[in-house]
Amino acid sequence: MSQVTLNKVVKRYGDVQVIHGVDLEIADGEFCVFVGPSGCGKSTLLRMVAGLEETSEGAIRIGSRDVTRVDPAERGVAMVFQTYALYPHMTVRDNMGFGLKMNGHPKAEIEAKVAEATRILKLDEYLSRKPAALSGGQRQRVSIGRAIVRGPEVFLFDEPLSNLDAELRVEMRVEIARLHKEIGATMIYVTHDQVEAMTLADKIVVLRKGVIEQVGAPLDLYQDPDNKFVAGFIGSPAMNFLNGKGVKGGIEVPALGKVLPIALAPAYVGKPVIVGLRPEMLALDREGDSLKVDLTENLGGVSYAYLMADTGEKVVVEQRGATVAATGSRLGLSLDPEKAYVFDAETEVRIRS
Repeated sequence: MSQVTLNKVVKRYGDVQVIHGVDLEIADGEFCVFVGPSGCGKSTLLRMVAGLEETSEGAIRIGSRDVTRVDPAERGVAMVFQTYALYPHMTVRDNMGFGLKMNGHPKAEIEAKVAEATRILKLDEYLSRKPAALSGGQRQRVSIGRAIVRGPEVFLFDEPLSNLDAELRVEMRVEIARLHKEIGATMIYVTHDQVEAMTLADKIVVLRKGVIEQVGAPLDLYQDPDNKFVAGFIGSPAMNFLNGKGVKGGIEVPALGKVLPIALAPAYVGKPVIVGLRPEMLALDREGDSLKVDLTENLGGVSYAYLMADTGEKVVVEQRGATVAATGSRLGLSLDPEKAYVFDAETEVRIRS
C-alpha cells in the first residue's frame, strides 16, 4: 500500500514557520494536487514528503512506514521537477536507465523497465536521441520515464508543466492523466494553475500561508467552497465578489442596484456580507443600466464581458452565442439568487443557509 499520511507536519526556517501543523491523508492510488498562490507552501510540503526538506515537527508516513527521518533515496518516491534535469551527453535510453545502472541493477532488468516506460510514454522513436534534439514536451516525458523505471510507491510532480507553452501543457496534462490511469500509482502534484488541478485531480488540497484551507474533489470545491479564498481560487475566470448588507427579506447589493432575496440569519441584518457570483451564473439584462461594459473578450464559442459598477466594483459575465455586449454600453444583470454564495465580511467564512 502506498497511501501518504501527514500528521501535524510543521516546517520552520529558523524562527520563521512556513508550514503550520498540516494533517492530510492521501489514499493509495489517488491523484492529489496541491494548489495555492506563490509562497503558500505547496512545494515545501511536497519536498518534505520527498525528504528534500527536513520536517521540523510531526510525522510523514508512506504506507505503513514512518519516513519522517528516512533518507530520500529510501522513501520509495520519485520526483519530477519543473526543470527536466536530463544529462545532455546521454541518449534518452541512457537517461532513463541511469539511476538503475548506478544502483547496480542487472542490464536485462534495466532494459525491460526502460522498454516498459517507453511503451507507456510513446517514446520509442526518440530512444537514440539526446535531449538537445527533443522538444520541451518530449524532454518532460523522458523525465517522467526516468521516474517510472524506478518503480516508486509515490510519484511527486513539482510544477512539471510550467516551462511548456500552452499547447504542450494541454498535451502533457492528457499524458499525465493517462499515465495515472494506466499504472494506478499514488501521485502528488504541485501547481499554481487551478485548471491543471481541476482536470487532473481526484483530490485537491488548497493551501494558503502554510495552512490547508479545504480538501476535496474538484467539483466539490468548485460547487461548495468553505470560504471566500477557496471560492475565488477555484474557477476560471474567478468568482465575482460584491459587497452587500443584510436587510429584512434578503441582501442589498449596491453594485447591482437591487435586493437579492437570499435568506440570512437575523444576526446578519444590518451587517456587511460578501456575495459571490460565478461568471456563468450571470446573464446580461439589456433593460437595466447599473453597470458599464469596459471590455469584451470574444473567444469564439464563449465570450467574457468585463463590467464596472457605479460603486467601482468589477463583474465578469460569461456569454455564449453570437451576441456580444458592446463596449461602453450600460446593462443590468439577472441571476438566480439560489446559486449565489454568501460570505461573512469579517471572517470570509461561507454563510450557509
